[in-house]
Parts: sequence; C-alpha cells; structure tokens
Amino acid sequence: MRIYKGEKPFSREWIKAYSFIVIGSFILADGFVYFITPYKIVPGGVFGISIVIHYMTKGVFSFAPFGLPIGTMGLLMNIPLTILGVKILGPRFGVKTVVGLFLSSFFIDLLTHFWGDKPLVENDAIISSIFGGVLIGFGLGVIFKSKATSGGSDIIAMILAKYTKFPIGQLMIYVDSTIVIFGLIVFRDWKIPLYSWLVIYITGKVIDATLEGVHYNKTLLIISEHYEEIRQKILFDLGRGGTLIKAEGMFEQKERKLIFTNVSRREVYILKDFIKQIDPKAYVTIIDANEIIGEGFKSFKDLGYE
Repeated sequence: MRIYKGEKPFSREWIKAYSFIVIGSFILADGFVYFITPYKIVPGGVFGISIVIHYMTKGVFSFAPFGLPIGTMGLLMNIPLTILGVKILGPRFGVKTVVGLFLSSFFIDLLTHFWGDKPLVENDAIISSIFGGVLIGFGLGVIFKSKATSGGSDIIAMILAKYTKFPIGQLMIYVDSTIVIFGLIVFRDWKIPLYSWLVIYITGKVIDATLEGVHYNKTLLIISEHYEEIRQKILFDLGRGGTLIKAEGMFEQKERKLIFTNVSRREVYILKDFIKQIDPKAYVTIIDANEIIGEGFKSFKDLGYE
C-alpha cells in the first residue's frame, strides 16, 4: 500500500522542509517584533496572549524589567499544549512542529533583544497591522509548506472539536476572538481589537495565497449545442483535457452534453471569447479552483506523495 512519503534525514526534501521552517519562523518573528508588538495588537494564538503578558509584567520582575519575553512565554504555553494535544489527539504533532515552535520563539526574543518595543512604522497602527499580518501570514504559510503546524490555538481548537463536534475553523475563530477580547479587557482600548481582527483576517488570506498560489486556476462547467467545437478548442488549441458528461435538462428533460474542464486564468478569457462567438446562448459556470492535482497541473509527487 502506498503511504505518505516522509523525508529522509539530510535528503534534499528534508533540507528543503527544515529550510522552510527556519525561513518561515524568521519572517513570522519579523511581523511580530517590527509591526505587531509595539502597538499592543493581539492577533490571537499563544503569541497574542504573550504580548498581553509582556506588557502586563513591565516593571514587575527584576530579571525582566521590560516585561516577560514574548517568545519565551509563547514557548512555555506551547509545550504543555503540544503534550496535551498528543495525549488527547494522538501523535499528530511531529518533530517539525516542535522545531517550528522553538525557532519562532527564539527569533522573536532575539529580534526583540536588539530592536526593543519601538515600531518600525511610527504613529501608524493601520499600516503596521497590514504589513504585520502579511509577514505573519507568509511566515506561517511557509512553515505549513513544510507540513508542520503552528501549534497554539490550533491545538486548542482541535481538542475542542473532538468533544464539541464543531468545525475546527469555526472554533479557531472563537479561540482567537476570545484572546482578542482578553487584550481589550487588559489594555482597555477599543482600537486594539479592531487592529487585531484586521491582522487575523489578513494573516488568513496570506496563508491561503502562500499555500495555494495567487494565480488560481479555474474550473469550467459548459453546456452548449456546439460542444464538439468547444471540445476541439480545449484539446487542440489550449492543450487541456476535460470530461464530457451526459446530462439532462431539468425543464425540458432533454439530453445535453456537459463539458467539465480546468484551465488557467488566462485561458478562461480565450475560451469565453470563443464560446461567445460560436454559441452566445451557452451556459458557462466558472469556479475558482484553489488546487488541481493531475496531468497539466500539480502531481502527487510534487506534493510529497508517491
């Protein structure tokens, strides 16, 4: 039986995966240190809680007069969460996830040591929210590409999903929103949750773009009396494949031919223009296809499977 292909130590795939973790962790840390932390923005997750604790403990401890380190606090919270996740959910969190957690925490504290709490862009929390969200999202996306997870609120959501049967994505929103409200209660500034939710939204969009690519392909469903000409166009002009499906109209119960095909964004316009010329009455449905696996697109081998 063919199973998921793991990387052999020090192989090309192994080096690539761990390089992604190092690069992603460093980019994520940049987003927090230069843009998010200085404005007390709380973008969910354990590092969001750590930011609140960091500012709450300023001047409290002699060994950390500027507040408890954000990276260290995030790591201290992530370790028990990861252990709890393994105990309840099973061994889903591999070595790469643990390495990612350590490196993200290390880089955040390292950059903070040299940079401090001053913002890179002064007196502009909106710009900082946007660029902070982009960097955090891109960093997480790069980490996810190595097939590691971000830990933290992801693990909490997975545990809650096991016992509540709510979707994980929905629970992650609840968990992160609770952390944002925690920041509002502590800092007592209504602008903070607004900036924080902006960061959460941008981060999610950038993660999707990083993982799926910004040049999305399209799926087309075409019903036309001139299906043969359209088939020829797809096969021999665009060089794409497709499937011809027997269908039946609901109103007239007349047999139709449905063309199912996947093309690039550029090819959509070529095909739409061609269909308009030969059959203006054709039915065409165009759907965003975030990921297509198969000939002419990505293969399972490209994704690390064999």
